Amino acid sequence: MMNERDWLTVHEGTKPLLVSLPHTGTDLAGLEDRFVSPWLARRDTDWWIEQLYDFAADLGASVVRTSISRSVIDVNRDPSGVSLYPGQTTTGLCPTETFDGDPLYRPGLEPDAEEIEHRSRRFFHPYHSAIAGEVARIKGAHGRAVVYDCHSIRSVLPRLFEGTLPLFNLGTNAGKSADPALQAIVEEILAGTGETYVVNGRFKGGWITRHFGQPQNNVHALQMELSNRGYMREPEGKGTPANWPVPYDPAFAAPIRATLKRILESAIAWAGR
Repeated sequence: MMNERDWLTVHEGTKPLLVSLPHTGTDLAGLEDRFVSPWLARRDTDWWIEQLYDFAADLGASVVRTSISRSVIDVNRDPSGVSLYPGQTTTGLCPTETFDGDPLYRPGLEPDAEEIEHRSRRFFHPYHSAIAGEVARIKGAHGRAVVYDCHSIRSVLPRLFEGTLPLFNLGTNAGKSADPALQAIVEEILAGTGETYVVNGRFKGGWITRHFGQPQNNVHALQMELSNRGYMREPEGKGTPANWPVPYDPAFAAPIRATLKRILESAIAWAGR
């Protein structure tokens, strides 16, 4: 079953898995003239992740997706504004700069506290209510649920991390958001690819993983942060309007897509035992 409003899509699946797509949106909610440029406001999008995982619904997973850009409001941040990575550079609930530190807004046009609260009521809370509703429905049908939060990021971002990011970055909030057995299953799949990977490295999981991951209540949450180079021909540097984003190439993405499909299938099998 598909429930949809103009910016939020909820696909109700039949299996004990929910796939969250919080950063694939490019809708700037009418704020185009306030941003330095629409392209800059969209640069940090998790490009083509909705296409990379478009098999999820066919596997029986529920899928929740927002079309609103993370530059308008980031639904994977603590709604209180508290940093998820104290002492490390990150972006906020309503970011005012890009991952590279470039200002997003024209001078004086940044959102104030009242506007941030308005965006939260309009976009953040409905997204999380949709996830909560699906988790409750899934638990009612299957006894437990897995929340799998999908992300991607440029492979080299000196402001956020040193060197080149591993291809696969699995986060379980340092083991707090998922059963160790489920984490081990996914880690074994990653190890078998021969590609670089890390578990609970720079990206341990955002607000979605930390908030919904409650193993003691039979809800297990994983975040997968992919380096862009794993599924697209990523250019060097920040990218420009002429070369970013690179168009989605199904043939280039096929190997990593096969791994991701195996991960979701394994999560479904584990949750359904």
